[in-house]
Amino acid sequence: MRDDTPDETRRIRLSRTFDEDAELYDRARPGYPAEVFDDLDVLAGTGPGCRVLEVGAGTGKATVPLAERGCRITAVELGAGMAAVARRNLARFGTVEVVTADFETWPLPPEPFDAVVSATAFHWIDPAVRMVRTADALRPGGALAVVATQHVAGGSEEFFVEVQGCYERFDPATPPGLRPAAAADVDTSDHGDEVARSGRFGPVAVRRHEWDLTYTTSEYLDVLRTYSGHRALLPQAREGLLACVAGLIDGRYGGRITKRYLTELRVARTV
Repeated sequence: MRDDTPDETRRIRLSRTFDEDAELYDRARPGYPAEVFDDLDVLAGTGPGCRVLEVGAGTGKATVPLAERGCRITAVELGAGMAAVARRNLARFGTVEVVTADFETWPLPPEPFDAVVSATAFHWIDPAVRMVRTADALRPGGALAVVATQHVAGGSEEFFVEVQGCYERFDPATPPGLRPAAAADVDTSDHGDEVARSGRFGPVAVRRHEWDLTYTTSEYLDVLRTYSGHRALLPQAREGLLACVAGLIDGRYGGRITKRYLTELRVARTV
């Protein structure tokens, strides 16, 4: 199951859950590999002086590294709590503005941007307008850069097999026998298809990076508490699920597990 393809009937409601505990999100969610930002420099032209519009900035997980590379950034974030944390995290940068707004209706400034960047957020934007809006925000030849993160096979593989029993018990929407896909089997060509259908961009260049992150039990539970699907569960089911996961990590895996991530950068330029 892809991590960046929300059910359209629940997209708006789920997208609002992240702002419920912005401090937890900022503390628990990982950032992105440094190689992603190296790729952004090469493929999207980010770097000193580049004017960047970031869509769905969250608490600044991608904004901070972009600012450290000298980008001038307007970061648009819907959630007031998330935006407040982002402003705190970015306070030392005089070239970053965090705007609390809905990107779909936010008035685009008259000066176009060199790049639009959206890190683990583009799939929450209304698909009816996101390609047109981003293209309208860019100068000719400007770059749309979408970063997506997937959970893939690897790390503590046996744990992720066993833990499905917890999900099947407490989350009735869990498909039976669900397993993380191998990175090579994750098909994200739907983004390229969407870009092509828009008629506003050229071909999509893709770079992929696999990386592992080890969590203690409490750290992993905090990450799960930031996921929209977990937050959408009824409180009794959510707490039962988390207790089941904790019992498995502590009882069978010595209090820590490793999760493998696939981070994919997709860059297309306006035509």
